[in-house]
Amino acid sequence: MTYRATLHGRSFTFGSVREVLAKASEAKSGDEMLGIAATSALERVAARYVLSELTLEEVRANPVIPYEDDEVTRVIEDELNDRIFAEVRGWTIGELREHLLSHGTDSDAVLRLSRALTAEMIAGVAKLMSNMDLVYAASKIRVVSTAATTLGLPGTLSFRLQPNHPTDSWQAILASIMEGLSYGSGDAIIGINPADDTVAKTVELMEQSHAFMTAWQIPTQTCVLAHITTQMESVERGAPVSVLFQSIAGTQDTNDSFGVTATMLDEAQELIAKLGTARGPNLLYFETGQGSEMAVGCDHGVDEMTLEARTYGYGRRWAPFMVNNVSGFIGPETLYDGKQIIRACLEDHFMGKLAGLPMGMAPCYTNHTNADQNDQETATMLLAMAGSCYYMGIPMGDDVMLSYQDTGFHDDATLRELLGRTPTPPFQAWMEALGLWHGGRLTARAGDPTVFLAEGPATPMLR
Repeated sequence: MTYRATLHGRSFTFGSVREVLAKASEAKSGDEMLGIAATSALERVAARYVLSELTLEEVRANPVIPYEDDEVTRVIEDELNDRIFAEVRGWTIGELREHLLSHGTDSDAVLRLSRALTAEMIAGVAKLMSNMDLVYAASKIRVVSTAATTLGLPGTLSFRLQPNHPTDSWQAILASIMEGLSYGSGDAIIGINPADDTVAKTVELMEQSHAFMTAWQIPTQTCVLAHITTQMESVERGAPVSVLFQSIAGTQDTNDSFGVTATMLDEAQELIAKLGTARGPNLLYFETGQGSEMAVGCDHGVDEMTLEARTYGYGRRWAPFMVNNVSGFIGPETLYDGKQIIRACLEDHFMGKLAGLPMGMAPCYTNHTNADQNDQETATMLLAMAGSCYYMGIPMGDDVMLSYQDTGFHDDATLRELLGRTPTPPFQAWMEALGLWHGGRLTARAGDPTVFLAEGPATPMLR
């Protein structure tokens, strides 16, 4: 089926819903490299006009990758609530946008509706929104999740403490953990990306981080971000950990390249529920980012924003504890500059929340991208207004193992003060007991990691 629009005397024809979606996107270097992007602003507007008139029923009937060809499509379709969809099947994408931006639409209404939305609907409505629309619509949606503690409560802003080290030195990792905790980072999770993705190293880091968390009675979660099969074997060997992590994507063959399937994630969820240290029920942690499919040649000619929405539709099957978006991590071949990264971050945050996911954001960039710290901070502040559940906390905002720039401990503290937010309630009480937090803000003692050396239990500088 073809779709047509005429603007200023020029006629534009689009051969499929997939093409309409691709050409309705804001400019992205990845889409341009694939030759699927709009070739002019006028063509982009024409595609958006056509998109705004498509009904939800028509979009559902035309997934960008057929049901029989792709596991991601099947998971999304099979999880939809048909009763709720029947209520809105005649809506256009434009009408869906108006509903989401209406002052009378609240979080409960959006989350109920989200159960009837495919990824293509979610991506489509986001393509019709301005940056302010994306911030406003996302700010309405509150997703709460629980592992050992609870994220997403009103008035809170949480952070993942990411104490990576290029040689997995526990002494160096522990020093970063202590510094981050002293600034109030870590209430979302203490999550370590191991340089050595082996069972032995994963077990060691799981045991060490859990021992420190337990010794200091820190009300948070732990995670070691090895491949999920490595984590599963580590847990089966008795290693203690709160949640299991895995990167996921929006096409089956990209997930195949990651070494992950829906069956594997089902098994991981069952395992961590049985042997993990957190009560749950949300016990998986996913990482995503625009362009990952294109980067491995598995995009199927679908634009990177729609593929990212498919990733969220796939991930919601497992009701994860955390989802972390890192669209700026790949580089300029997918998002060329700061403007494209900012836009992608706002799109991804909104799309993830509209899919019903607890979205955390890493508005990051690599040093070969045409972006800088100001772009990163602009994205961070806009996402905070939009209601991002959590951010990263990295020493000086510079990950020395993964080699990219992200939010640092100082940024975390600044965001809470700017917005009048607090850590999760049990973490705040823990900080107050250590003299790091009082009266709704950090004390003069904050930022001093020696608090963990001067008093309390012996700090385990293990091996």
